[in-house]
Amino acid sequence: MFKTSAGKYIDPQVIENKFKESFFIEQLMVIGENEKFASALLSPNFKFLHDWCSIHKIQYRDNKHLVTTPEVIARYQKEVNKHNASLGEHEKIKRFRLVCEEWSPESGELSPTQKLKRNFVHEKYKHIIAEIYQHDKK
Repeated sequence: MFKTSAGKYIDPQVIENKFKESFFIEQLMVIGENEKFASALLSPNFKFLHDWCSIHKIQYRDNKHLVTTPEVIARYQKEVNKHNASLGEHEKIKRFRLVCEEWSPESGELSPTQKLKRNFVHEKYKHIIAEIYQHDKK
């Protein structure tokens, strides 16, 4: 659990498990400790996403390009909105960023038992987290 700057407590695992029910989402990490709102880093289910892009005739060079494609971001926003509907106001994911890597024990984001290594992920994506919360503008 963590606390937002507004003093609200959020249990990230409950939210993460709810979001991982989506075919589009392989892994997700809820962030927002000591921040005004909850956000998330999303690792897409690339196999499913590639199939979805083929069906919808969305062209991309690689996963890095794919996660910045407006149609893909819009589709993930729909997923976020759908799952946010069942969350409390302070638990809703206000902003998210798609990452272009699949998280695994080999790459370090997950433990051998598939548990999220929060500190590792936080450190690896600190530049994205800073951009989400606009730390560089403060």
